[in-house]
Amino acid sequence: MRRMSERKKRYRLHKAVALVGMMGSGKTAVGRALAQRLGVAFRDSDIAIEEAAQLSIAEIFARDGEPFFRDREAEVIVRLLNQGPAILSTGGGAFLAQRNRDSIARAGVSLWLDAPVEILWDRVRHRDTRPLLRTNDPRGTLAQLLDARVPHYQQAQLRLPAMAGQSVDQTADRAIALLLQYPDLLEEI
Repeated sequence: MRRMSERKKRYRLHKAVALVGMMGSGKTAVGRALAQRLGVAFRDSDIAIEEAAQLSIAEIFARDGEPFFRDREAEVIVRLLNQGPAILSTGGGAFLAQRNRDSIARAGVSLWLDAPVEILWDRVRHRDTRPLLRTNDPRGTLAQLLDARVPHYQQAQLRLPAMAGQSVDQTADRAIALLLQYPDLLEEI
């Protein structure tokens, strides 16, 4: 349970923080907790895309293909970033595109939620909403995706390693501590 003094802390976020990383890294769960604690909006690029298209990500992939989806994703990320300081959860593949990395760097900072394949697999293996994992060997596919994406994720301005057994709240606490190291980004008020 959180001490009373911790609950009363107030913060001022000066820029958007875009959470990047693999599916299952905690971008949505940690992002929601972080936004709530910081008193800012939580935005999710995948949800915004689904709302605009009135289709799920899997349906967009199936109907229009990944290149079409990636173009819409880039447009949505710019739109969400331009809405001011907030926590933005991006899709797992979003940070692979240079245009998205550039958009994020212009409007805020990127924070890589870095999780090993064991943690990722534990979190995504029971979900069928991941179109890229609809293969004969989804764990192997996940490991290959992670290997291919790490060089892109390493370009994030900040990195928060996942810790096995740590709760969403504990991870959000660690994220706040990291962000507070940059007063031009986050300050306690």
